[in-house]
Amino acid sequence: MLMRAACGLIILAMALIIFTIIKKGFPSLNWQMLTSVPKGGYYFGGEGGILNALLGSLYLAIGATLLSLVISLPSALFLNIHLKKFRKLQNAIRLFIDVMWGIPSVVYGAFAFTVMIGFGWRASLLAGIITVTLFIAPIMIRGMDEALKIIPDLLLEASYSLGSTRYETAYKVFLRQAMPGIATAILLSFGRAIGDAASVLFTAGFTDNVPKSLLQPAATLPLSIFFQLSSPIPEVQQRAYAAAIVLTVIILIISITGRALSFRYSKHDIK
Repeated sequence: MLMRAACGLIILAMALIIFTIIKKGFPSLNWQMLTSVPKGGYYFGGEGGILNALLGSLYLAIGATLLSLVISLPSALFLNIHLKKFRKLQNAIRLFIDVMWGIPSVVYGAFAFTVMIGFGWRASLLAGIITVTLFIAPIMIRGMDEALKIIPDLLLEASYSLGSTRYETAYKVFLRQAMPGIATAILLSFGRAIGDAASVLFTAGFTDNVPKSLLQPAATLPLSIFFQLSSPIPEVQQRAYAAAIVLTVIILIISITGRALSFRYSKHDIK
């Protein structure tokens, strides 16, 4: 009974959130809103759209996810293949990654901002990508690690017995077998990257324009919602709710894509 009540409350809360943003944002959501930048300033300008925040979020999330993938995939494979016999070291590394995962994103943002001040760097898309990479890398590593942990030890032994090297075992056997979990970890990290505001508040900056280089500041959808909802102008607030709808749809697409990839690669699972 208690579980049903808790589940019902979660569904009700989600339904109220979706209803609120659709009610307030859908009337102003149109093609012009999606294909134009704010005019007259994102805080006071009632005209224009959210193109700068939409593209900025995609640039930042895609860049951080790709950079994190370069770090996370070899780390997870190394943890589950090369350190297979060193259980204590494995557990210590996993504990360290879990601690890194639990650190709030605003702490990563504050750390990156301190480093930027020390080196005299300005807020930019590149700084935001690096900061978000530090934030989502532990999430991606542990997600991949959990997918690789469930692979039977017999598969590792069988691969070695056939003369495979550790590299071949990692990228031709383990990677193929754990593909659904790895794809889910990547998409989960992408969702966290595109939906986070605290880690990029002081590092990526904010601008009404679409960034044309990595060294220019970049707006994001979460920061756009945060700043524009506090505006006293109703048109600007409606633009914030429209951005919330777009962000919700993107997260929904990520979830559906994760399900589709898991179903597609599930045929590689060991029965």
